Amino acid sequence: MTEELRRVETPLGPIEYYLTVKPVKNINLRIRSDGAAAVSVPRQVSRTAADRFVRDHADWVLAHQSRRAAAPPPLAAPDKRAALPVLTAALERMYPLVAPLGVKKPVLKVRFMTSRWGSCHWAKGVVTLNTALAAVEEGLRDYVALHELVHFLHPNHGPGFYATMDSLMPGWQERRRALKAHTLTRPS
Repeated sequence: MTEELRRVETPLGPIEYYLTVKPVKNINLRIRSDGAAAVSVPRQVSRTAADRFVRDHADWVLAHQSRRAAAPPPLAAPDKRAALPVLTAALERMYPLVAPLGVKKPVLKVRFMTSRWGSCHWAKGVVTLNTALAAVEEGLRDYVALHELVHFLHPNHGPGFYATMDSLMPGWQERRRALKAHTLTRPS
């Protein structure tokens, strides 16, 4: 499968995209992590049809490319040794909020995760935090640490979980939104 760089003129301006012909059933359009548009098409679809598809979806392509360009650069996660004291401090700051509610102090594990900031194994008494959290601001680390600690009270994301988050960290939703703006890259 080879890629072909193509350019189409649209009412919103020119769009360059990478075209790949491969054994797929539908025309697929995506924006890569580098911001480039990519289209994969079945063998029977012509280049003209692929160009027309991109032209018809020009507003979507440009909106997603713009959003990708405005996003902060991917976080480079530090190694476990560097992340551990930073993440331990976040857990230590947040634990006093849940201790009076009967939560026993959990064991902290740290590791790089590609799609999660943290996880809680409430039955085992373990919180795992993503090493990439060490690269974000303290308030965002605190939000994730508290989120995982609240799972010891509410293992799911039901109404009780959110009510507890609201009472312990008013405005936590803003921190969650700020955290979602970050993307992760595997440490080298």
